[in-house]
Amino acid sequence: MGQHHHHHHATDADVQGNRRRLSIALALTATYMVAEVVGGLAANSLALLADAGHMFSDAAALGLSVMAVTLAQRPATMQRTYGFHRAEILAALVNGAALVALSVLIAREAWERLAQPPEVQGGLMLAVAGGGLAINLANLMILSGGRESNLNVRGAWLHVMADTLGSIGAMSAGVVIYLFGWRWADPVASFVIASLVLYSAWGLVRETLDVLMEGVPKGISIQDVTSALEELPGVLDTHDLHVWSLTSGRNIATAHLIIAEDADHQGIIDAANRTLAIRFAIEHATIQVEHDALASQCNPCGPAASPG
Repeated sequence: MGQHHHHHHATDADVQGNRRRLSIALALTATYMVAEVVGGLAANSLALLADAGHMFSDAAALGLSVMAVTLAQRPATMQRTYGFHRAEILAALVNGAALVALSVLIAREAWERLAQPPEVQGGLMLAVAGGGLAINLANLMILSGGRESNLNVRGAWLHVMADTLGSIGAMSAGVVIYLFGWRWADPVASFVIASLVLYSAWGLVRETLDVLMEGVPKGISIQDVTSALEELPGVLDTHDLHVWSLTSGRNIATAHLIIAEDADHQGIIDAANRTLAIRFAIEHATIQVEHDALASQCNPCGPAASPG
């Protein structure tokens, strides 16, 4: 049991760390987003405004994530026995859907601008995009600590990653416009930014839908779990095995085990829980054990007696 408590303490520390990371990134992003809107309007650059739009979605994403992390810490209630952990997944989904919409809007505007590229101030565009890049790189470093273990932080990190590439796109366009006066570089950079946004959003939406549809968590194979349980001494068969995620990093399982008549009932449940926790990071499992008495009595009964 000691191991179990230790796991929760680590999680609490992680949660506090994630909240702090997300809050710092949110403050930086929101501040620079305003600068990018002002710069984009002054330079007449769609790529900068697209990047600012992306930064706005970043700020919204980070805000949602901070809110979700805070909500997820609220204790379970009589009505919500699992607490508010799914708030994180819903935040990630809203986030991903908003990004898909944003990328479509940017692409449409860029397409219209390609026909008649307006005058853009390349030098100003380059300077503003450079500042954006610096902020994004700082945010990437801040958020990278929690992105492996938490889908919500990973969603925020992906936003910032796509945004970093967007800043590079806007800077490149700024250089090209400044040096050669090629105004089409601005809508082209906007297309690149839109595709990056769409790409990062699509992966996020797919993963959050997997969790909401109670799919088997990534990295866990039902066959492996079944084999691991059936290898336990005294276990004859496994059925009704379900594995799903409550939220990123919190996996749950239920299973029925058929065990030999003389097997140690509690011993098998303990062993099954231990195996699931250690091998598959399933921290909450409900194991139901059935004795094989009925099966052995009914062997001579023929098919009519088999439960239908």
